[in-house]
Amino acid sequence: MANNIPIGSPVRTQAIINRYFVKAKKNLGQNFLVDQAAILGIVQAADIQPNDQVIEIGPGIGSLTEQLLLAGAKVFAYEVDDSLPEILQNELPPKIDNQPLSQRFKLLLKDVLKANFKEDLAGFFDLKKPIKVVANLPYYITTPIIFALAESDLHFASLTLMMQKEVAERLEASPGNKEYGPLTISAQTEMKVNLALQVSHNSFMPRPKVDSSVVVLTPLKDKPVIGNRQHFVWVVKMCFAQRRKTLNNNLKALVPDNTTREALIKELGVDPRIRPEDLTIKQFIKIARNVHRK
Repeated sequence: MANNIPIGSPVRTQAIINRYFVKAKKNLGQNFLVDQAAILGIVQAADIQPNDQVIEIGPGIGSLTEQLLLAGAKVFAYEVDDSLPEILQNELPPKIDNQPLSQRFKLLLKDVLKANFKEDLAGFFDLKKPIKVVANLPYYITTPIIFALAESDLHFASLTLMMQKEVAERLEASPGNKEYGPLTISAQTEMKVNLALQVSHNSFMPRPKVDSSVVVLTPLKDKPVIGNRQHFVWVVKMCFAQRRKTLNNNLKALVPDNTTREALIKELGVDPRIRPEDLTIKQFIKIARNVHRK
């Protein structure tokens, strides 16, 4: 198959699958993206510029990797499937802008959740310069990966992530929305969330049962002061423990004393019958400051 046909086109993907006897591994959440418009949409959403440093998570057979490289990026990829390095080496362009592939692309067989970014990237990326993350995330580990990246020792310029549509909607939800919950609040205390692109389940091979969305997460310049993050996240989860119950009922486990609880609700300036999904992030921060874990 001529290499001027993009890897992400259905015909080239099928040819690679046939040549290497590739099978999408369900246990790794593999679905190959075969929609060139969606692939280019991801590259555009990530605002890839020449000489950008990009971490890719789960490159698969290289459909997105190829377009990141052609857009001028230098790509460091994490992959857990040891059957894929040979395919990537053979199918990605051998040269990009007159540079050999080895100078523009590096693959590490490692679970990104176990990454030591500074150690892994040393010698390939300039760690003093911004780094972007671009990934088509497996649905089953989307949330752990988002927080592993957000709370890592690297300061990312942006995270452009394709994920299950339902998770994307939870990330960008506002107070009063049924999707609004602990994931929303945890993400939005760290990052600005922008829903950039919708991707149909028909864009994948094999087809998943659900549609996807591409979300761009940008670290907030002025993050809200939440104190101990672990404590804050625990308080938020407790407030949503029974999300159809009122705030007053959910707070009973956190603030058993009636007088203290009533004073806190009064300080929040809300009706005690309000549900947790109607509170703002600032109000959750105030609750966390007034709750002391035993």
